Parts: sequence; structure tokens; C-alpha cells
Amino acid sequence: MEKRKFGQTGQEFPILSFGAQRIVDEHNCTEEEAIQIVNRAIDEGITYFDTAPIYSKGQSEERLGLALGSRRSQVWIATKTIDRTRDGSLRSIEASLKRLQTDHVEEWRLHDVRTMEQLEQCFAKDGALQALIEAKEQGIIKHISISGHTNPNVQIEAIERFPFDSALVALSAADHFIYSFAEEFLPKANDKGMAIIGMKVIGLGRLAQWYEKALRYTWSLPISTAIIGMESMEQLENNLRVAKSFVPMTDLERLEFFKEIIHMANPDVLRWKAKDWSNKEEWAERL
Repeated sequence: MEKRKFGQTGQEFPILSFGAQRIVDEHNCTEEEAIQIVNRAIDEGITYFDTAPIYSKGQSEERLGLALGSRRSQVWIATKTIDRTRDGSLRSIEASLKRLQTDHVEEWRLHDVRTMEQLEQCFAKDGALQALIEAKEQGIIKHISISGHTNPNVQIEAIERFPFDSALVALSAADHFIYSFAEEFLPKANDKGMAIIGMKVIGLGRLAQWYEKALRYTWSLPISTAIIGMESMEQLENNLRVAKSFVPMTDLERLEFFKEIIHMANPDVLRWKAKDWSNKEEWAERL
């Protein structure tokens, strides 16, 4: 698989990274299957694993911790805090480390910062960002990150105010048509030399009909890697197959793809762009 630099961290990762939110019971993935899938991914060179305490009430982190075992040193773990306060976030990372069975994570991020109000909460004197800074000083985390699904202007403001090492943002082809992180956020983040991780690649499954094109679109962007949710060995093997044969989209291919999916730019598909969107449904069917 093609590998790319991960911002200014000195690391590089394959274009295909592992979204661990789906290796849980609610996606009909057993503990045994989760362990097998994670280890197969590592065997194939995948080393970047994304999780969060909110995924299935911590089961994603628990499963990842169990699966890694003695291979912990071979991988990069990114987890998150949805709490907007310093104290709440510090409690969150403490619990995450226990579930992950590790004494540190490589990357900790502010999770799903949607609005300027939430950003202000994170940046306040006793806000979540302070917890990330303190955790890095203590060696509990190595790098500080932020994620966003909804409005790229929020993440643009964030990176203007603080030197985040990375950002996880929505970069499906359908995202191109409204509040586009690809058009608005990527140029500014790349100018700063940040690592950029793509997500929402299959658009909560709505782009499944164009599965391979959807992957190619996101990987063709100037990003470091993209996380794909995987709940079965079959999904992992399919993702590996497409990643290993990846060829960037030409401008003409991209335009033709946009013509095929322009009708997908509607509230039913792009629910994460809505101000009143609830995470609950995403955690249940996220890809």
C-alpha cells in the first residue's frame, strides 16, 4: 500500500487506516472476530487505529486493547474526548488508557467540535484543550488533534488559534457539495503542515454503490490517510484490495463521479452537516 507522511510527526502510514468503532457487539462483531480482524490488519501493514470512548460505551477501546496485546508497540492509537472541560477530559483519558491496556496513546483529539460555541468551551481556561496540553506534558499522549464533521469554518478557526498536530475531518465525495472540508479546510491545514485524516468516506453507507470510487476519491485528496470502519474480515479484505491497487482519480474521473452522486447531496445522506444532527445514529451505522 502507498504510504504518506503524517504531518510533521516524522511518521508515515498507509493510505488505509483502521476505524475501530465497528468491532463491537452492536455491529455483530464478536470479541474473537475483533481480535482476528485487528491482527490481520496489522499483518497487512495497517498501523493507524482510531477509536473513542463513546463508541459502544467503551467497547471499541476495550476490544482494541485486547486485540493489540503484545503488538501494542507496532501501532499508533488515536482516541478522543467528547467532554469539553479539562477535568472531564482528564477523567476520560484515564478511563481510555485502562480500556486500551496501555500507559499512553500516540494521539488524543477533541471529538466532533461542531460549533464556535463548542470550540470556545474547549479553548476556555478550564476547557478540554488544557487537558490535552497537560496530558502531552506528562507523556500520556504524544500528539494533539481535533475532529470535525459539520462546519469546516470551526476547524479552520481552531487551527488558526492552536498548532494542532492533526485533524480528522469528513471527506467523503458527498461532502464536496456543502460545507466542504476538501475545498475549505484542506488548503489551510496543508499550508500548516498538519496531518489530515479523512473519515465518512462511504458516507454512512450511502455511497456503498460507488464503494471503490468513494475510496479512490478520498485517497486522491492531499491527506495523510483515511480511516475506514470495519466490522468483518470480508470488509477488511475488500478495503485492502482497493488500497493495494489504488490509482489517483484524474480530474475527468472526479467530475464524472460528481455527476453520478450529485443527487446524494441531500439531508438524508449528509445528516452530519445539520445543526440538530444526533451522534447516536452515526455510532450505530457509521462507516
